[in-house]
Parts: sequence; structure tokens; C-alpha cells
Amino acid sequence: MRPVTVLATLGAVFVLAAVAAQQQTPGQIRPRPAEGREPEWPPPNIREYKPRSTLVVPQHPVPRARFSVIDIHSHHPTPIQPDMLEKVIKANDQLNIRLIVNLSGGWGDRLRQGLAAIKSSPYPDRMVLFANVNFTNVGPGFGERAAKQLEEDIKAGAKGLKIFKDLGLHVRKTDGTRLKLDDPELNPIWETCARLDVPVLIHTADPAEFFQPIDFHNERWLELSLYSDRRYQDRSRFPTFEELMGERDRLFAGHPRTKFIVAHMGWHANDLGRLAGMMDRMPNIYPEVAAVLYDIGRQPRNAHDFFVKYQDRLLFGKDSYQPDEYPYYWRVFETNDEYFDYYRDYHAFWKLYGIGLPEQVLRKLYYQNALKITPNLPYPPGID
Repeated sequence: MRPVTVLATLGAVFVLAAVAAQQQTPGQIRPRPAEGREPEWPPPNIREYKPRSTLVVPQHPVPRARFSVIDIHSHHPTPIQPDMLEKVIKANDQLNIRLIVNLSGGWGDRLRQGLAAIKSSPYPDRMVLFANVNFTNVGPGFGERAAKQLEEDIKAGAKGLKIFKDLGLHVRKTDGTRLKLDDPELNPIWETCARLDVPVLIHTADPAEFFQPIDFHNERWLELSLYSDRRYQDRSRFPTFEELMGERDRLFAGHPRTKFIVAHMGWHANDLGRLAGMMDRMPNIYPEVAAVLYDIGRQPRNAHDFFVKYQDRLLFGKDSYQPDEYPYYWRVFETNDEYFDYYRDYHAFWKLYGIGLPEQVLRKLYYQNALKITPNLPYPPGID
């Protein structure tokens, strides 16, 4: 080796050693293990690395819920075809789901067709519909017209109102401005729900990481790389996450007589302290657990205490109807199992833990709170 090369190599070593020394904590006398090393083989991508767990702990899969379940958050075609409804009910029987709330009910004629399809089926008490609002031509007088349509839909048989995340993210008024959740024009809708004693199940925004830079520090990187329509980083098109949360919270506080079922735990399952503060301030909100199991199951002690404290106000929901995914919920809620798989890699790359809820809490979560908060729900046959 030539002297110049040797000197350059030694210089690089000294630089690395100096950097390592700067990074050492007080009392550290040597570099950390593997510091400065690189993998000998090409590293796998995020979807390829699926290490076998060598952990040996008790395992208690739960294929069927211990108590009857009302799924307050599901989506199915409206009107549903008889063969599809048959498949859903048979799958639900195996899972112990006694009633499913189809939030995609629509409005007007479509809603009535959906109600008729369920009523004429062999299972009139196993699925109900929530109505939706047609957010087109939003201008002066829109709220009164929408409230009138909603009241007709509720009298026709809809059991509540579902608001999709388009409100806040995508819906524009006729003047081109974004329709905010707490826009006074919408007040007649919320007041109608309070007067008729029907809940509003509202989905606001999406996980906070969907609004953050898409880099390798973002724990939802894989999901964002798969779904372009879940990227809300463009401030010229979308508000910030906190802007939407502020609009939502002002809506809840401004209509204390209206019962709001907060979809996906308000996207605060990762910050239960924040959600607890909301619930303490606003007794008219009722979070449901759809599609946030990945957060509940990675903080078992904290989640257990939260579910016990707020046991009278939490509801079960699943969102996407995939029958093979429900048992993961049963296992998290009913067992104290440790370190078991989650069902979607793009939601979470970590493992789940059971939170071991007491029986009385399970009953409330699974069906009792839904019957209390939505008084017009049918009492499903076969419920505990």
C-alpha cells in the first residue's frame, strides 16, 4: 500500500474514532457494539423482513367473541343483495356478531331501497342502516334542506347519521372555500339529530402521520406509499391535522345535546391522555375502536386502565368487513396474551398484546353501550 493511501486510511479511522468519541455518553470507554459496521448482505425491504419469533409464551386465540357483539361501524353495499347478506350473517354467527350497523346507507330513494332489502330478508333484525348527507351545492340554506332530508330518512327507518371524512378534507362550498366541520350552516343537521335522539357517527381526518412528511421516521410510511389518496401533506389543498381537530372539538362542544360517536377513537388511540381529556370535557362523545387496534394492542396496561375508566362510553366497531380480522380484536380485548401478530403490515409492523378486560367492561364495549346510545336499535335475537 502506498504511503499516501495508508495516511488517508488512517485519517479516516481517526475521524471515525473522533466522531464516535463525541457521541459517547459520559463514562463510555469504547464504541457501542456494531457501531460503524454495515450489513454484509443487502438489507431486506420493509415487507420482506418477517423474522420468526423465538418467544415462547401462552397463546389463546379467540375465534368467537365471549359475549354478543354489535358492530357499530361497518360498510356494505346499499341495497345489499340477498346472497351477500346471507354470507355476512353466516360469518357473523360464527363470530358472535348479532347486529351490524351499515354506515353506507345513503339518503332518499337509495336509503329506502336498502331498508326494504333488509326488511324483506330472512334477517330483518341483523343489519341496520345509518343515513348520510349529500354534501353538494353547499351554500345558504343548505343546512335546513339537509336536515329536512335527514329527518325524512330517520322516519323511514335509518337509525343514525354517518359523516364521512370528506367533510373537512374534501367538501367545498359553492364559493370554492373548504366546508369546515363547525360551519354554522351545518347547525340544523346536528340540532335535528339531538331532537330526534339519534347519534352522529363522525369520521374526522385520518391518522396524524398522514399529514406529516413521508420519510423513514413516519411509522405509516408503508401505507402512505401504497395509497396516494391518504397523503395530506399539501397545505394548498388540505388543512393540518390540528386544524381539523380544532374544528371537530368546537363542533362537539357547540352541540352538547347531540350524541357524537367518534370514529376510530378520534385518531387519538395513540394518545389516550388526550382522548381522556376530551371525554372529561365533553360528556356527549362516545369513541369507537374501529381500525385502531394497532394502537390499543401496543400499550396494554395504559389501554386497560382507559377502557375500565371509560367503560360506559366506548363502543365496538371494525370498519372494513373482513371476517378473519375480528378474532384479533377479541384476543386483544379478552386475553392477556403477549406479542402476537397484527393483521395488516401497512397499519403496523409491531406485535400486539392483550389488555384483559373484565367481563362487565366487555359486555358494555361489545353491545350494551351501543343499545344505550342508539335507543332505536333492534334488540338482536340471541344476544346475551
